[in-house]
Amino acid sequence: MMRVAAVGECMLELQARGEGWHLGHAGDTFNTLWMLRALLPRPAVADFVTAFGDDPFSGQQRAFMAAQGIGTAASPCLPGLRPGLYAITLDGAGERSFSYWRADSAARRLADDPAALRLSLEGRDLIHVSGITLAILSPEGRRVLGDELARARDGGALLAFDTNWRPALWSGPDAARAAMTELLGICDIALPSWPDEGRLFGDADPAAACQRLLSLGVGEVALKLGAEGAMISAGGLAPQVIAGHPNPAPLDTTGAGDGFNGAYLAARLQGRPPAEAARIANRLAAEVIGAYGALVDPALLRRCWAEAVGQAPLARP
Repeated sequence: MMRVAAVGECMLELQARGEGWHLGHAGDTFNTLWMLRALLPRPAVADFVTAFGDDPFSGQQRAFMAAQGIGTAASPCLPGLRPGLYAITLDGAGERSFSYWRADSAARRLADDPAALRLSLEGRDLIHVSGITLAILSPEGRRVLGDELARARDGGALLAFDTNWRPALWSGPDAARAAMTELLGICDIALPSWPDEGRLFGDADPAAACQRLLSLGVGEVALKLGAEGAMISAGGLAPQVIAGHPNPAPLDTTGAGDGFNGAYLAARLQGRPPAEAARIANRLAAEVIGAYGALVDPALLRRCWAEAVGQAPLARP
């Protein structure tokens, strides 16, 4: 039975729709796990590893995850804390801007209890983390998380890492580079984005970014290029660009990269080679931007997956 986990922060998501707001739940690693949960064959186990508060909204989050078949492993519930919140506003082309309220988010304490974190991560086939996971933790929390991820990897887990640099969450670029480079040293699959990678690390172009990541010991790189697709570098082969899948009617680009991550990892876990996994992931990411919010109906994602892998045509609702 396949067992996967994602580590990070699930926030309350306020999405502007017409004259009102829609309340949902989202966050980069949670969005990736959502896609994984939809695409992995049952009875795969998918757990979101975080820390919750004890307020009603935290209870709603746990109930929402449980209803979707997503567990929370040994994630603690911490008295007096609550989830972070962000609001999305969109322009006419579907591009979004964000406002955040997350300074006292419970997820910032997810590494406070090393024993609970170890219990949550043990026995996994895959663990996914991101630069945001690192950014919300204290330096000590990052050290604890790194130790437990290394322990889980020694136990057989693949470690997937999306650098996902968000400058506002870091004290400066030097701190971000140092923390990310350290984690990349134990990473099996890197899922960064261009041009963010170049802005943070000074890479001249996507191929240079892939080469730097491989030089750190990363075995496989899937560098997201936005609408242009993804550059794949693995197995000693030269980098290869897999063309994007256009969506003629994008509504909301929120979560597109996270959706790519989840679809790519689902394909790799099911034996698809990197180039094919990227093609499938580009197709699923195009579906994500055709809906509002970061989380797309799992039934639609599964139909899209079936079409992408040649099993059946996509039946749109």
